[in-house]
Amino acid sequence: MERRLLCNRMERKMEENTVRDVETGSETGGEDALVGNVNKLTVSPPGYTGAPRKGHLVFDACFESGNLGRVDYISEFEFDLFIRPDTCNPRFRVWFNFTVENIRETQRVIFNVVNFSKTKSLYRDGMSPVVKSTSRPKWQRLPAKNVYYYRCPDHRRNYVMSFAFCFDREDDVYQFAYCYPYTYSRLQHYLASLERRNLPYLQREQLGLSVQQRRLDLLTITNPDHLSPDREKKLVFLTARVHPGESPASFICQGVIDFLVSQHPVAQVLRDHVIFKIVPMLNPDGVYLGNYRCSLMGFDLNRHWQDPSPWAHPTLHAVKQLIVQMNQDPRVSLEFYIDVHAHSTMLNGFMYGNVFEDEERVQRQAVFPRLLCQNAPDFSFSNTSFNRDVVKAGTGRRFLGGLLDDTSYCYTLEVSFYSYMTAGSTAPVPYTEETYTKLGRNVARTFLDYYKLNNFIKDNRPTHIQSSEVMSQTGDGNRKGNGFGRDAADREREKSQGVRH
Repeated sequence: MERRLLCNRMERKMEENTVRDVETGSETGGEDALVGNVNKLTVSPPGYTGAPRKGHLVFDACFESGNLGRVDYISEFEFDLFIRPDTCNPRFRVWFNFTVENIRETQRVIFNVVNFSKTKSLYRDGMSPVVKSTSRPKWQRLPAKNVYYYRCPDHRRNYVMSFAFCFDREDDVYQFAYCYPYTYSRLQHYLASLERRNLPYLQREQLGLSVQQRRLDLLTITNPDHLSPDREKKLVFLTARVHPGESPASFICQGVIDFLVSQHPVAQVLRDHVIFKIVPMLNPDGVYLGNYRCSLMGFDLNRHWQDPSPWAHPTLHAVKQLIVQMNQDPRVSLEFYIDVHAHSTMLNGFMYGNVFEDEERVQRQAVFPRLLCQNAPDFSFSNTSFNRDVVKAGTGRRFLGGLLDDTSYCYTLEVSFYSYMTAGSTAPVPYTEETYTKLGRNVARTFLDYYKLNNFIKDNRPTHIQSSEVMSQTGDGNRKGNGFGRDAADREREKSQGVRH
């Protein structure tokens, strides 16, 4: 029923011209002017007066990480929804997160999210929004058969994502989102719970404050003996949520932290040999505000690593200062920098790395992603690539790759907003909060394999992959780093999928 109704509506939408936009006041550029979220907005039929009735939907996005800028009534069964652009930057309109209430039991609706700024999307490949309600608080994905993504002449040829839904419990408040939300407050509660455990190998400190005075947290996880000023230190640095709408990055980051503070034997060995420094949320204002890519002031912080401003990009400035300071300490060997993101057009987890002229360094850089591929069935080495695009010069991976010495490795870790394919599978497996977290745990445990492979850590636990295996797999291909170890088919697939971070 929902699918037939949605198909019919899509056909009508494609046949109509843009006159209706003018008639309803949706003149060109209207959605770009949206600057705030709807606040308990009751959407009644045109001309209706009086108290709202059951079935006159009430929309709200005035809550943490919420985003919905406008709702247009099309019919009793259909509503056009407008994403509020990132604050101070109308270019980015992807993340949405809103609630609906005052519904009528068995009420069927079609929601059209009409102003996406991206042309390519995993919605074309089976992705669907997530939903929960007050009586069913666990997020779940909508059935993919009820979701369509298409270019629409009604809305300046923007891409539209339409989905059908049937409300079933009158007293519930329903919440819809682009992906599983992970808010600033959730992070603060999680970090506070870690602090209450008084773990001797965990330190939490406030590295700085955002423009709106939110905490920039830094975690240090290691055996406290490593923190002696005179001791040589091997250090791994990890950051997440520089792009606020990429919520899967927070689940991965929490998975890394959960594993490293656990009593798992691998975690204990790692803490005895390595210092882990983690910034779980690099853009807390953007996360709180419900932005997709930018900070409060409209900056894509992952393009400002070269010269961050202490007043416009204070969180980035503080992290860069710390890394530069540590890099100048001769007793500190900053071995890894990993920046965690989520990807809107690709499947699986994968990595971006840098390009080097030194072939031996290229070989070494490929080792960690290959080891991770052995530990994480959802991680794809064939999607992993190495580049030096000019547009990426201001990213953490590119800037720090040029700053640190040739024994350091800088990666962007990406994970799909939607799903992963495993070896031999014929259908994608949608990610859940739990499987994102599991990928984080697998990232953490891969450091033991890496350090055992390099003979820094010696114990009797079996490694997941032997040195000879790694070196035989790395081969001689792609000497310029344009996707190490990939064949032509891999590169063509990545090109068609629009690789971006």
